Amino acid sequence: MNILMINYEYPPLGGGGGVFNKQLAEELAGKNSVTVITSRFDAQKSFEVVNDVEIIRVPVFLRGDQNAATIVSMLSFFPFSLWAGKKLLENKRFDIIHSMFAIPSAPSGLALARKYHIPHVLSILGGDIYDPSKKLSPHKTPILHRTVKKMIEGSDSVIALSSDIKGRALKHYNPSTKIDIIHLGIPRPSFIKLSRSHFNFDDKDFLLVTVGRLVRRKGLQDLIKALRNLNKSNIKLVIIGDGPERTTLGEVASSLNVSKQVFFLGRVSDEEKFQLLSASDIYVSSSQHEGFGIVFLEAMATGLPVVCYDKGGQTDFLIDKKTGFLVNYEDIHLLSKRIKELCDNHMLRERISKFNTQYIEKFFISHCAERYQSVYDSLAADKTSKN
Repeated sequence: MNILMINYEYPPLGGGGGVFNKQLAEELAGKNSVTVITSRFDAQKSFEVVNDVEIIRVPVFLRGDQNAATIVSMLSFFPFSLWAGKKLLENKRFDIIHSMFAIPSAPSGLALARKYHIPHVLSILGGDIYDPSKKLSPHKTPILHRTVKKMIEGSDSVIALSSDIKGRALKHYNPSTKIDIIHLGIPRPSFIKLSRSHFNFDDKDFLLVTVGRLVRRKGLQDLIKALRNLNKSNIKLVIIGDGPERTTLGEVASSLNVSKQVFFLGRVSDEEKFQLLSASDIYVSSSQHEGFGIVFLEAMATGLPVVCYDKGGQTDFLIDKKTGFLVNYEDIHLLSKRIKELCDNHMLRERISKFNTQYIEKFFISHCAERYQSVYDSLAADKTSKN
């Protein structure tokens, strides 16, 4: 089967959603021919084949940071991806067009699907339909709202990555189209474990780790405040990722007198990310909203307990007191208390770690890819029967 994916963010651009898109494409490429049209950043190649996935990168305007998109860059993706798709479809037959994100990917994906009479699958992943940290969140911006609703209702299959995202789509867009749920998955991690001393941390340090783009939606200020509340100099907060909030977060840490306990490591390779996770003690998050939260799965795969807010798609799979702790949204006092509870109780951490390494088995990417493959096969069969 030939699959064309339209995907504005494909690593090294983007965060967890982009990483998942890449992992899904590569898993599907084991049984299919997969081509991805995505945006180009800086000196990236316009075309290359990586892990059996053909990648076509088109230019976009005014994207100066690979960790954060601009309105102009997303708008410019439409004509360039549409043009690249038309050129591609004139010479190759595709069975499915799959758009990742209702905006900015789906407008060109759906247009191509209708023009060439190909079934269209839409995955809604989070910020493309709802982002509480942005003034121009699609759910409250009229032109974006209309676009998202049109993309959902025009698609042959719509898939949300969590019940949270499905619920928000139904609440804010009231679509006539059925929305299914397929949870994200991760590849089984493969990496060489390193001691924390390799990363210049002491064995006496207690490491809290978090991964994500440094953007407002991640709510990292709450984690820094929680660190201050713990009032223990040996507890360190390791922040993996980069983005526009880096300077502001550094200022917050300084103002709370914990700057020596906060470590901004920037972007790292996948292997180094897992090495840092496995060298840490607890995975922590204070994100305002996650469509799913693939980094929670990655942390659990290394045996880490997870402490985070109870708002977002992660509530589909995180279990309070089993995988760690779910904390009332924006309750920094309780967030600090739960982190301290795990810091002080080695046996509790061990029990949760054992549970997480067993529980994670059902969330590997192969299971997710099988469900997407089933959707593709069903749509292709329906088209054949109608012709």
